[in-house]
Amino acid sequence: TQEVRRRPLAGGRLHRKVVRLIEENAMTVAVLFARADSNYKALPDVDVWDAERDARRWPGGGPVVAHPPCRAWGRLKHMANPRPDEKNLARLAVALVREFGGVLEHPANSDLWAAQKLPRPGERDQYGGWTLPISQYWWGHRAEKKTWLYIVGCEPREVPQLPLQLGDAPMVVGNGTTNHPQRGEPGWRPQIPHAEREHTPPALAQWLVELAAKCKTHNAEVNGGRLADRPSEAV
Repeated sequence: TQEVRRRPLAGGRLHRKVVRLIEENAMTVAVLFARADSNYKALPDVDVWDAERDARRWPGGGPVVAHPPCRAWGRLKHMANPRPDEKNLARLAVALVREFGGVLEHPANSDLWAAQKLPRPGERDQYGGWTLPISQYWWGHRAEKKTWLYIVGCEPREVPQLPLQLGDAPMVVGNGTTNHPQRGEPGWRPQIPHAEREHTPPALAQWLVELAAKCKTHNAEVNGGRLADRPSEAV
């Protein structure tokens, strides 16, 4: 999905941890398909590719955080008007995560999973990839915003700590649908503004970079086009 607008970063301790991980791994995390005003641009040692730089020109070499456009793949795709080549950006993002390691972020139950044979939560694919379901509410989003992360090169036990939050978010996405109580009904919550709905919380942006920095460059584990033999942890 479209990711975060540029805002002052919070959480200096997490910020320093991201820098340390990047330095220890001696590689730069690339953020692909970012917004022009991306919050990632405020992080040190992060190679941000927005529309002007064009992520299709990224030369490769290290792990990635990929935010390919999702409007052609989500539950509201029938209302979207994507560019003719837009779906190919998500297909490219999958290929790059599989080759170089990292994480791809998309809405939960995105059609991209079936189209590209991505593993659903609890499964693995032939690239060692797996899917982590999260709620962006855990990182400060005012709506729950259920999200799936496709991860390659990092085992479940290696994932940074998840800031799990219980309870309901104060707002909802898509309050105008029949999936949510209407105004005046028990359990009604206001709909989040459209602009805010599309933005990734700054804390989640930092967490995703920390996760990608832990990912091994996947093509280093490929021999003759096949995955090297290694034990694979269950999800």
